[in-house]
Amino acid sequence: MPRKKPRKVRISLRKNRQKRKRLRDVTREFHEGEPRAADLPSVERISGKGDLTRQRTIITEEGDAGSSVLRAVDETSCRTGRVLSSSGLHCIVADGPNRYECTVRRLVRTMSRSERGAVVAGDIVQFRPGDSEHGVIERVEPRKATLGRGTRGKAHVIAANIDQALIVASAADPPLKTNLVDRLLISSHKGGVKPILCINKSDLVDQVRLQPILGMYARLGYEVVLTSASASTGIDDLKRLLRGHETVITGQSGVGKSSLLNAVQPDLHLGTDVVSNWTRKGRHTTRTAVLHQLDFGGWVVDTPGMRQMQLWDVRPEEVEDFFIEFRAFVPSCHFPDCSHTHETGCAVKRAVDNDLLSPVRYASYLKIMAGDE
Repeated sequence: MPRKKPRKVRISLRKNRQKRKRLRDVTREFHEGEPRAADLPSVERISGKGDLTRQRTIITEEGDAGSSVLRAVDETSCRTGRVLSSSGLHCIVADGPNRYECTVRRLVRTMSRSERGAVVAGDIVQFRPGDSEHGVIERVEPRKATLGRGTRGKAHVIAANIDQALIVASAADPPLKTNLVDRLLISSHKGGVKPILCINKSDLVDQVRLQPILGMYARLGYEVVLTSASASTGIDDLKRLLRGHETVITGQSGVGKSSLLNAVQPDLHLGTDVVSNWTRKGRHTTRTAVLHQLDFGGWVVDTPGMRQMQLWDVRPEEVEDFFIEFRAFVPSCHFPDCSHTHETGCAVKRAVDNDLLSPVRYASYLKIMAGDE
């Protein structure tokens, strides 16, 4: 494909440091005769301007209006690598069998963007080697598919350039949270990733109790696998699903994500921990997302556990589209803009009352529409 003609664009940069705003209107007070300049506190900034947005001109390789900014780099001195892990300003980048500890160029970090981090596990990057072990990331290539969530008003991309998400929940200890599963299903669809549901710790409960949950998601067309890392149940099925794919492993803290990966490939030696006896919640043993290569083919991203899942870039009016079982009933709603929460004549609510739709899934829908994390 021919390279597009480079062009200059102006981009916004976040300030690296923030100076305190002035606390008083010194000019007005001076003209009114009080206070005198000599009496002003020495810590007060007379010319403080507060938070500013700076701009910078860069050369890009994208020529279409409205396209994402892709900074031009000297590809003769750069190499293409894949990010295995990213923590703060430091990343581990793989270039074939070689591993480089890289920092991220400040321009890449400070370019105005809504994401929490500029570089995440799975990213394809252009980096400039400094020596045989270190380098500097000069550019992040456009991402094909992602799994993400919202964190403190920003997009938090968990993993990039993956093709499926293994959503791990536990049958018990900690208890299965269908609302969290449903949010991860939505995030997977939003990011262009195929979701797979894995119910781990199946040996802790009577599997008959799990059948309603398994059947509910299986009828919706989702692939479901039942596993137990401690009893080695379902591990062969899990390996079959992971083989040849780029998979992100996600779910609540304590559900056994790292334990499952250790069962799939024992030489990973990932750290594990037990669930708190007091809170019955998982402890964070995986601190950052790490991309691992599987001996039998494929890659997996082991991610830290989560206790909350805020959806990102999902408007309230499009939530119903991600609940695929609603689609047969939505056209029969009395109001064309029905939110399926409180309106009279709602066909979705009527289907729930008549046991045609799962009340568990509908409860998840109501929590999402209410903004409950």
